Amino acid sequence: MRLPEDSFILLSYVNTQLRDNFSSLDDLCAEYGAERKDIERKLGELGYVYSGDRNAFVREGC
Repeated sequence: MRLPEDSFILLSYVNTQLRDNFSSLDDLCAEYGAERKDIERKLGELGYVYSGDRNAFVREGC
């Protein structure tokens, strides 16, 4: 399966997958064959950054 192309759908999908199925963004990327930097760039354009402590993308500064 491919990750969603739409940035907002990607945000929701990735955070749900991180919460329910993966212990880290690296694990998710390995499973989907995705580049971490591409996901971080795309979601960064929306103002979100990956928080390893929370294992989720959160609004920058939160």
